[in-house]
Amino acid sequence: MKAIQTGATPSSLETLQLVDIDDATAPGAGEITVSLQASSLNYHDYAVVKGMIPAAQGRIPMSDGAGEVTAIGAGVTEYAVGDTVVSTFFPDWIDGEPPQSAFTRVPGDGIDGYARDAITAPTTWFTKAPKGYDAAQASTLTCAGLTAWRALFVDNAIKPGDIVLVQGSGGVSVFALQFAKMAGATVIATSSSDAKLEKLKALGADHLINYRETEAWGPAALGMTGGRGVDCVVEIGGPGTLDQSMLATRVGGHIALIGVLTGFAGPVQTALLMSKNLRVQGLTVGSRAQQLDMIAAIEANGIEPVISDHFALADLADAFRHQEANKHFGKICVDI
Repeated sequence: MKAIQTGATPSSLETLQLVDIDDATAPGAGEITVSLQASSLNYHDYAVVKGMIPAAQGRIPMSDGAGEVTAIGAGVTEYAVGDTVVSTFFPDWIDGEPPQSAFTRVPGDGIDGYARDAITAPTTWFTKAPKGYDAAQASTLTCAGLTAWRALFVDNAIKPGDIVLVQGSGGVSVFALQFAKMAGATVIATSSSDAKLEKLKALGADHLINYRETEAWGPAALGMTGGRGVDCVVEIGGPGTLDQSMLATRVGGHIALIGVLTGFAGPVQTALLMSKNLRVQGLTVGSRAQQLDMIAAIEANGIEPVISDHFALADLADAFRHQEANKHFGKICVDI
């Protein structure tokens, strides 16, 4: 069986290697075997393969995986051979509050991930994919899709008439745009690229801001709301953009703190945070139950993920270089 593994510690794109590993074992009780057909890239995966997040040498990367069930173990009733399934980001977080162990057992990080041909695992490591989705489409949901869903509908309750601000045109932001429009919200989208802003507009964005041309995009977004402020910001940048996000948000509004694209730490205007009574909620993806809710909403509303590019498994390093160059719009998928 083919797989990609990280090389010498610290990992780098140059040390990723395509190797032969043992075939997936036959499923035991409560397990399924999945022939993996696709994965998709996230910043978390990039941080692992670049050595920014320490991982064991020989780790199989990629937190997202989707494919076809080829065998089921004793007692399995939720799946049948031939079902298309998609992985969960936290195999041990089924519902409710996350267990402490969840954050140490993320596939592609704390344990081996999905850059391989097949896997045998407990049924709870997967859910069924949305009806009509192929494996590549399904693979976009594990991290990016569920992160956007949780930001809008678990940690918040976006409803018709609300205003959501999304940053950039990566996977989480594009899903957040689609989900917000599904809920009847108005969306303000930012990007450094006019071409990407036009694509965001085509997906339903109501207001556009080029943050290279308008560095004070927070006040600009505030003005677009008539001075009221946005209800929710899907905060991808981190410390370098948080101040602008706070300026854009209404009194009592919500900032979903997701990304670290501008760094892992930085100063915060605590007086602004307090004076506007803002709620800044850090989040890391979500539970299996939340994923099932998201999939039900996707099926009910006919949402399809935006996939920018496809790469072969053997070309995973090139896929990450493409991500690094910020040439993509939406998700980059790996065909296995």
